[in-house]
Amino acid sequence: DTRMAQTWGNFLYSLLDYKTEKFVIAKNKKVGVLFRLFQLGVIGYLIGWVFIWKKGYQETDEAIQSSVFTKVKGVALTNSTDLGLQIWGAEDYVIPSQVRIPPRLNGVNKNTDLPCPPALNWVFVFCPGSGVKTGHCMNNTGTCEIHGWCPIERSHEPMEPMLEKAENFTIYIKNFIRFPKFDFSKSNVLGTTNNTYLKTCTYDEVHHPYCPIFRVGDLVRWTGHRFQEMAVKGGAVGVVIDWNCDLDKDSTKCRPEYSFTRLDALKDSTSPVASGYNFRCLFARYYRDTEGQTVRSLYKVYGIRFDIMVNGQAGKFNIIPTVVNIGSGLAVMGGVFICDMILIYIISKSSFYRERKFFFVHVKDK
Repeated sequence: DTRMAQTWGNFLYSLLDYKTEKFVIAKNKKVGVLFRLFQLGVIGYLIGWVFIWKKGYQETDEAIQSSVFTKVKGVALTNSTDLGLQIWGAEDYVIPSQVRIPPRLNGVNKNTDLPCPPALNWVFVFCPGSGVKTGHCMNNTGTCEIHGWCPIERSHEPMEPMLEKAENFTIYIKNFIRFPKFDFSKSNVLGTTNNTYLKTCTYDEVHHPYCPIFRVGDLVRWTGHRFQEMAVKGGAVGVVIDWNCDLDKDSTKCRPEYSFTRLDALKDSTSPVASGYNFRCLFARYYRDTEGQTVRSLYKVYGIRFDIMVNGQAGKFNIIPTVVNIGSGLAVMGGVFICDMILIYIISKSSFYRERKFFFVHVKDK
């Protein structure tokens, strides 16, 4: 019992001991220079990369909330055999809720809801969407009757766009963003006292980098393609809006950066369906002709689709990440482990330093 009490007493007294390290100063210039260079490198990394470049003193918010509104302007005059002389405004060529500009139409196909005349059998084999078989067939010609919209759509692809002037149309892209962590909101419309600025400006990377009005031909050109070529088969253009906001600065410094890319073009692809964009629509909907039959005007439209994508992050000073990064840098600054390994294992006098760094105690058993 006495020995047990003494053991516990020694343990409790040892908790009050203060331990300090014993340092061995090695007069070795090579290792000393290496140690100081290592410390300078850590300081440079901490100041240059962590705090200046990566802004390690800031708390960040990448959960950007965004809303985009678009408005297309432009008028074109066309004269074709299908439509004759026609004026095209934004209400004619912009599909609601999306940014699509159809510079090319595959003609007009006026269909009547009637049993169609006998058609070739392969229509039903390869084109089941043309109609429903009525069951009336002619054995001598190998054709059958279908119930559907007549005449059946035929593939007719003009080699040039109908709305060539769409290249000069403009798209007004209005973007509202919010960073909820900092309760910060911003718009890409430049704040200016000039009331005529938005009426006269067009986006230019050098002269008007913050004008939200873009020329359609420029949007296509900045992707590395030509409008007149893309307008033939259609395509998809991505407009990327990047917000990188330093909220430690004035809010006017938080401005968007734009980049542009073609989304439907696959590199090293020879597939005929690899690129292009088209859809079918009914501009005139349904109506009745003089004979009382239901008629529709079907358009196959090759258009350029604009997909607007918004990315961004915001940062603001916070003491917690600042202290964490400083502490991490100071911990690495010691650099003791690396220099110790060189000192006691690598250099020519390593055994000499090793004997003086470590103190060996041998206890003899009684």
